[in-house]
Amino acid sequence: MFTGIVEELGALVGREDLTDAARLLIEGPTVTCDARHGDSIAVNGVCLTVVDVQPGGRFSADVMRETLERSSLGSLDVGSPVNLERAAALGSRLGGHIVQGHVDGTGRVLARTPGQHWEVVRIGLPASLARYVVEKGSITVDGTSLTVSAVGSSPEDPDDYFEVSLIPTTLELTTLGRAAVGTLVNLEVDVIAKYVERLVTKATE
Repeated sequence: MFTGIVEELGALVGREDLTDAARLLIEGPTVTCDARHGDSIAVNGVCLTVVDVQPGGRFSADVMRETLERSSLGSLDVGSPVNLERAAALGSRLGGHIVQGHVDGTGRVLARTPGQHWEVVRIGLPASLARYVVEKGSITVDGTSLTVSAVGSSPEDPDDYFEVSLIPTTLELTTLGRAAVGTLVNLEVDVIAKYVERLVTKATE
């Protein structure tokens, strides 16, 4: 389990594409300082298992084909920045919200509107996920726990959208600060919403 509070902005420094998977080599001195084989580290919101830790603050992780196809990890190139977070420790503060590291789908950055002290980012998402997103609710974008500031739909765009307001710290210390319009991002909706939907559906059957 994670909290969506990004610990470090790392980078993809190596990639080996296999027939049905890929092995990624990621640089992140902070998250590797106490990492061991088998530990979990979220990379752009995707929970990956550490295969080994290498000198220079690097770790490798295997990513299966399904994950490559369902997330933005498949489109990462060597040199791409990535958000990194170690698994939450029992007894630590929950600074964001409950994040599983299981990406529900992807969205695209539709617009960026700079403000004096923050920036509003609009992200399109499929209808299958839009029903779980509510104003003032929580959502994870590339592993970053954010509060939804607005939701809506547009006749010009087939997808629904939501907006988040990014403070300077988020803009500086995560990939969202440099995600241009059109960028593919990983989305994980609030797991509590999915459980509630499941319980209500079963109760009415």
